[in-house]
Amino acid sequence: MLSPIVLFVYNRPWHTQQTIEALQKNDLALQSDLIIYSDAPKNKSDKNVVEDVRRYIKGIEGFKTVSIVEREKNLGLANSIIDGVEKIVNKYGRVIVLEDDIITSPYFLKFMNEALEFYKDQERVWHVSGWNCPINTDGLEDVFLWRFMDCWGWATWANRWQHFEKNVDKTIKEFNKQYIRRFNLEGVENFFGQVIANKEKKINTWAIFWYATIFKNNGLCLNPTQTFVENIGHDGSGVHCGKSEAFVSNLSVNKSIKFTDKADENQIALERIQVFYKSQKKPFLVKVINKLSRVFSGKNIFK
Repeated sequence: MLSPIVLFVYNRPWHTQQTIEALQKNDLALQSDLIIYSDAPKNKSDKNVVEDVRRYIKGIEGFKTVSIVEREKNLGLANSIIDGVEKIVNKYGRVIVLEDDIITSPYFLKFMNEALEFYKDQERVWHVSGWNCPINTDGLEDVFLWRFMDCWGWATWANRWQHFEKNVDKTIKEFNKQYIRRFNLEGVENFFGQVIANKEKKINTWAIFWYATIFKNNGLCLNPTQTFVENIGHDGSGVHCGKSEAFVSNLSVNKSIKFTDKADENQIALERIQVFYKSQKKPFLVKVINKLSRVFSGKNIFK
């Protein structure tokens, strides 16, 4: 059984088109059901572009079926994803999820469906990601398991998603210093800061709470060693996304992925990803100079 694909779109016609055209090139596209959730405009300035997106998605072909859910009120990205994923995964038992800025390899759907089938009965595996950051792949197998949840093209099962909970106060209460450090991959990045930012109403997100749910249940996430997706939303157009090319790498064209039976965190992959995140942190002085350069000239003197 192939998993349905759920795509969440809003106000980016060009990004949506790139996402669809890449997905149409997947070997399993013609055998897959595509469900598209289109959020309603949150203000008058978004109305025209939302309508542009809706006109485009109504003409989409190249899949077994295409279903469109047009929100009558704006839910926001987080609430739209939580609601849509819950409805579809409970109906079909599994789901593949994309947002409107994800370019996929032609073998993305093959990888995701095979992973969903292979790990369906391995209770410790909660999440399948199609993405991996650009790391040294020497000595690594085709896939690896680890604690962290990537949401740039992902999948899960109904019996895992049923535990999802977005409860900010409860999450903060349940995480002690030791938990937080491990949650932050031994301190290489402040992921838990996103939970605090949700508490302070600075952001409204869902993914950090799915990661927290998996983490609290001692679950693991599957990643390909070579990414099957690219996020094109780091051009400043996405929600909570700035501009960056640091996460870009060549898309995998591996048709024959070998999965692992070992339900343990891969320490080699973890250490290399920790190195990657450390490499993205600029020294404090560089940050200060960059900020001053933007203020005085509008140019960043450090690339």
